[in-house]
Amino acid sequence: MKLETTLFLKLAVILIGLPVLALSLFGVTWLINNPASPEYDQLLYPVLIGIYVSIFPFFVALYQTFRLLNYIDKKQAFSEWSVKSLNNIKLCAMIISGIYVVVLPFIFGLAELDDAPGLILVGMIPIFASLIIAVFAAVLQRLLQEAIDLKKENDLIV
Repeated sequence: MKLETTLFLKLAVILIGLPVLALSLFGVTWLINNPASPEYDQLLYPVLIGIYVSIFPFFVALYQTFRLLNYIDKKQAFSEWSVKSLNNIKLCAMIISGIYVVVLPFIFGLAELDDAPGLILVGMIPIFASLIIAVFAAVLQRLLQEAIDLKKENDLIV
């Protein structure tokens, strides 16, 4: 892969992480200054806690993606380190999905209280997006592991 392509992907990873970091930092200060109304606080605060807990595995997955791109730059794409990075990305995506599954009943309660059924669908988006990323990372991990095993086998034959 050309250096320009991985540079573009690294820039995309950074541009994905910056808005999430900014929203998480400014969201906390905004929430402290503007607390939720007592009518919604029993349901809203667990959702917000879930969102903030999911930020940690999100940034771990972005870091692992950045490491994977560095391995590709160093011509070490077919290494055990790449397989481990893909495994960590898969685990982070599954953790994020699990967090949002736990938060979904609170989102359902908010949608019921506010009479907004579309909120349930919005609450399900991170679950399915994370599951898609986890499945994609698992498939890539398996293909990469098979390629590494095939390379080792061919090195033994020659």
